[in-house]
Amino acid sequence: MNGGEDYKAPRVPLYEGGTQYRHWRFSPEQLADTRASLNAVAVTGIRDAFEADLPGSSSQVSFLHAEEERLLVKLYVGKVTQLCGHFRFPDEVEATAMTYLKRFYLKNTVMDWHPKNVMLTALFLATKTTNHPISLDSYTARIPKTAPSDVLDLEFLVAQSLGFDFAVWHAHRALWGLWLDIQSLPDIPMDDLRRAYDTALTHVRASRLTDAEFVYTPSQIALACLFIASPALASAWLRSKSGQGGDDPALAILEPIRAMITTEGSPPNVEAVREVDRRLKLCKNPEKVPGSNAYNKRLAEKLRKADEKRLRKAEMIRKAMEDGDPFGSALAGQADLDDEDDDDE
Repeated sequence: MNGGEDYKAPRVPLYEGGTQYRHWRFSPEQLADTRASLNAVAVTGIRDAFEADLPGSSSQVSFLHAEEERLLVKLYVGKVTQLCGHFRFPDEVEATAMTYLKRFYLKNTVMDWHPKNVMLTALFLATKTTNHPISLDSYTARIPKTAPSDVLDLEFLVAQSLGFDFAVWHAHRALWGLWLDIQSLPDIPMDDLRRAYDTALTHVRASRLTDAEFVYTPSQIALACLFIASPALASAWLRSKSGQGGDDPALAILEPIRAMITTEGSPPNVEAVREVDRRLKLCKNPEKVPGSNAYNKRLAEKLRKADEKRLRKAEMIRKAMEDGDPFGSALAGQADLDDEDDDDE
């Protein structure tokens, strides 16, 4: 630092200061490892639950692989679009719900929580976090065979799995920024720009079925989609920013994004997913299936711990009252001990 000059910290782009950049960015290899590890842990736990319920029963179960789980999730990510069309929700709600659903399954397995139920909760949560709320009764009334409890029972689990990171930076908003910026360039035919924007927006929506948002920034995805729609316009915009003639080096990063969107940005094969869903019915965690022996045992254990906790708390209150200090340290000192007994759902 020279003399009395004030030190100025380097400016961090807004996106890099957000939770999306800090908590939800991965390399393709990291994503694959995360899913494989999550699947392996889930299979081990569910196999143990089957064995505890009926020894030897797990040998007959064909558990899902990580890629099969991803295939099923992808189907329901696509169904978010259908539901949003039914409710006439805006693009912001649709994109946010898709992101929530994909993030949820980087922390959980479909063998514990079926994507259909999580999808409904993720969409309802997205209507609130994007400031387009709808009443729960109105929401569930328009979805066949859905009760309010089907949505609310999973809401905290979904929010917790997201790390309460509700804000999402989307590629469609970055694309809108490009559209506005390109209009300031000289000799840009507006009709060509409008057509390119509409086509690029279609590719942005297709990118939501892929892992693009976990690997690349929204602006990179938006530019890649514009490049697919109109290489000339994308190149012109890049040149206006870099001042370079010819091809800009930044174009190199667009190719893997383009490849991801064009090869993976379509709904999965329905027959393949139907087979995965059929097998899921046979390998679903029995502790999550109401009425199963494993579920009943887990519920009984949970109720037993809750009863013990209530009895301990009542005893502490009684003792504190006898000591003449009903709100004192003896009672407060045990609060942390009580919290340790709470079970995760």
